[in-house]
Amino acid sequence: MEPHSVAEVMTAQPLTTTPKTPITDVVQLLSERRISGLPVVDEQGILVGIISETDLLWQERGATPPNFLFILDAVIPLERPGRFVEELHKVLGSTVAEVMTKNPVTIRPEQTVQEAARLMMQKEIHRLPVVDKDNALVGIVTRGDIVRAMAR
Repeated sequence: MEPHSVAEVMTAQPLTTTPKTPITDVVQLLSERRISGLPVVDEQGILVGIISETDLLWQERGATPPNFLFILDAVIPLERPGRFVEELHKVLGSTVAEVMTKNPVTIRPEQTVQEAARLMMQKEIHRLPVVDKDNALVGIVTRGDIVRAMAR
């Protein structure tokens, strides 16, 4: 049996949001539609990010201050210095641009469902925006789409 392509199982023309959309609107939309994430596109339909429930949970969780090691008069950060600033932006953000995950993992429509499943497992993600050669959004494939394809 021929492997399925992502184009065969993806949702074409998925619901999207823009970087300028208020977070409150996205929370309402995700809740009403019972979905867990949205691709973020610019005015030309080019994918610029993705916003998910995980991104939104930062607003409830808050930012974790960085850990430091103090030796004599030296202060040594124990993690990447910019992490706390990034977390703070997610916590305090009021628009999608401030909270979204930039440069999301993507897949092309001609790739196989197996490649999509492998990517999702490796990257521990639940959805993959499907983009063309110009990075324009053409669809989205979720874990659920892949499971339904397996059932056929």
